[in-house]
Amino acid sequence: MTDEKKKVNISQFLDQEGKIKQWPAASKTKIAVVGYLADKFERDRIYNEKEVNEIINKWHTFNDYFLLRRSLIDYKYMGRTPNGAEYWVTSKDEEGEN
Repeated sequence: MTDEKKKVNISQFLDQEGKIKQWPAASKTKIAVVGYLADKFERDRIYNEKEVNEIINKWHTFNDYFLLRRSLIDYKYMGRTPNGAEYWVTSKDEEGEN
């Protein structure tokens, strides 16, 4: 678990099933929510865009997988090829971003 997720309580943004129900306004909370979502992906695996979207859709309820997918990339929890054909979980700890 990253430092961001330890410091920020994201429970108000999750429903009873642990799905993200609301996008937070605060940047620090956004990072924690995106980190929570990133934990739903397997490390050392390559995903295609459809698989990424399916996992995101399984873990949120507000119908905006575009926002969440972009946030996974922007906050560097996931990497992708320039053409968007392949996605993978990055290790923020190894990149020194924690």
